[in-house]
Amino acid sequence: MMAITRTNLLCRMEAAHRQTRAHLERIERQISARAERMTTTAKTKAKAHPRGGSRWTRSDEAMFRAYVDQLSFERRGEIDALRRKLTRQERAITAVRAKITGDETSTRADSQPPL
Repeated sequence: MMAITRTNLLCRMEAAHRQTRAHLERIERQISARAERMTTTAKTKAKAHPRGGSRWTRSDEAMFRAYVDQLSFERRGEIDALRRKLTRQERAITAVRAKITGDETSTRADSQPPL
């Protein structure tokens, strides 16, 4: 395979990897946003809070974490599949990079005149 073709392949693989990572991050943001909405809905807050302090308490944080765990568990199949896909993509990208650098090294060695 020519170096240009491998370079194009590497670019496409890296783009697919970025897309998969973005999908996984989107799912994590969705879970976090949904857990936050569930927390505020479950524990209705008063409109005014003394001294303008935070209305997010430790019990709210614990409830939020429980909701995140619950929602993550519900979507675990999708999350695990994306993580496995990322791992496979990283291995494949590493292999292609190794082949590209190996080809460049052998090409340079062939093109240098003997001493």
